[in-house]
Amino acid sequence: MSLLDKYLPRKDFESYEDFYKNYAVSIPESFNFAYDVVEELATKKPDSRALQWCDEKGAEAAFTFAQMNNLSNKAANVLRDAGIGKGDPVMLILKRRWEYWPVLLALHKLGAIAIPATHLLTTKDIVYRCNAADIKGIICVDDSELMSRIDEAEEKINLKLGYKAFARSVHIKKDDNPAPSSAWIDFKPIMDNASDNFQKPAVVNSNDDIMLLYFTSGTTGMPKMVRHNFEYPLGHIATARFWHQVVPEGLHLTVADTGWAKAAWGCIYGQWLCEAGIFIFDYDRFIPPAMLEIISKYRLTSFCAPPTIYRFFIREDLKKYDFSALKHCSVAGEPLNPEIFDRFLEGTGIKLRECYGQTELTVSLCTWPWLEPKPGSMGKPAPGYDIDLLREDGTSCTMGEEGQIALRTDKRKPYGMFGGYYRDDALTASVWSDNIYYTGDVAWKDEDGYYWFVGRNDDVIKSSGYRIGPFEVESALMEHAAVLECAITGVPDPDRGTAVKATVVLAKGYSASDELKVELQEHVKKTTAPYKYPRIVEFVSELPKTISGKIRRVEIRGEDTKQ
Repeated sequence: MSLLDKYLPRKDFESYEDFYKNYAVSIPESFNFAYDVVEELATKKPDSRALQWCDEKGAEAAFTFAQMNNLSNKAANVLRDAGIGKGDPVMLILKRRWEYWPVLLALHKLGAIAIPATHLLTTKDIVYRCNAADIKGIICVDDSELMSRIDEAEEKINLKLGYKAFARSVHIKKDDNPAPSSAWIDFKPIMDNASDNFQKPAVVNSNDDIMLLYFTSGTTGMPKMVRHNFEYPLGHIATARFWHQVVPEGLHLTVADTGWAKAAWGCIYGQWLCEAGIFIFDYDRFIPPAMLEIISKYRLTSFCAPPTIYRFFIREDLKKYDFSALKHCSVAGEPLNPEIFDRFLEGTGIKLRECYGQTELTVSLCTWPWLEPKPGSMGKPAPGYDIDLLREDGTSCTMGEEGQIALRTDKRKPYGMFGGYYRDDALTASVWSDNIYYTGDVAWKDEDGYYWFVGRNDDVIKSSGYRIGPFEVESALMEHAAVLECAITGVPDPDRGTAVKATVVLAKGYSASDELKVELQEHVKKTTAPYKYPRIVEFVSELPKTISGKIRRVEIRGEDTKQ
């Protein structure tokens, strides 16, 4: 009997329709992933590989489930001695360091609230997050610049326990015995000397307690605090088994920094529930051949990354790598350009499977195993996701008509859906009311029931009576060899109301010119409908992005409005 049998009464389905109708998860009371999954696997299969890690410099580390459980017990003892307990919010800024996993599990064992964050946070970002969530401790990577920013932020925040740590160091400042805020104490001997026998608290958590807080990337405003409870990991069984298609004893890599929810999707919960090993490649600079070599060398069985990664992959000679162990590849983060799909299939024999979701949700739409992929399509709804496309007046769209993706929750809330925005009922109500959750994303549905992403509601351009989604135009531009990156926005126009603008970063070997502008415009006219071509083309050295790497079209629009 596999571990998954406890939570998934039925694991095999005859068709997508069967899957959508009959998929169900058994949720026990007071579920805690660290105890009910990791500790059980440590007992059931102690020597099985849980985590394989390597960095770009050649360092390696591997951990069995028994080792991971013991390390998390050590970390839990250290954290408890520091004063961290049930309900205490602790920020984790650990990049792709392997220490993230035992520390995260330790917080789960304590019933504390983990707040993963990116190392790219500025001092201002750290202050905002600490004050918004009343963060009691910060654990970060061994990075002098990052620690300096935390020290600067500490002057404007209230770390109630003054707990600061990084991969090999820890600073503990208890209320009754304060230490200088600038002190950093070596964590490695504390961790090494801690007992791996952790006494489980009498009361750890209920299912509704907060387990994770994720700050959104802030593409249109200040980051929101997304609240997930202790049931959340069970929502990612579908992610791992039916999208990533991981296998027991296999090795799965999702390319994601631990500061973002994508790591929760692909780097721990669903994968371990399916008894698959996780692979982590710790790098600062993405080098396509290096990652392709990792896939080949470690014989990964499944892989997931954003389209940008695959865009660079297809520029390499894929035939020279050994992909014989690789069975499934998936993609998310933005819609997939059909050219990438075709060339990756040609080079590897693998069809990329797309999905759509948000930090607030789990996999919501997906090209499930029973569906033939349509490049650029998000696929069909996940079980439990009653999805509709709504017009501005709240009525449902017809086939082929663009509308906002909305989720109806009157029958039941999907597995893993967030519980609202932390400490902001008004913001929650603005997107989730009358049992309808509005995603803010626009899509349309074809005659086969597949959904196609158009763009964020705020990004859709209305020009001369037409609605133009930025992705379709961006996708057309990306097919041109001169374009490395681009963003499509609308600018005020006296005749059309709004004109389409392309902000373009050129590839190496190309220079900005009026001739190239015309060439790009003509290319878009031929690739999409003529009315969608960018009447304005601006060449720039880089695009404004969030700290998660998403393009901030709102910033481009803001600059155009000023001008």
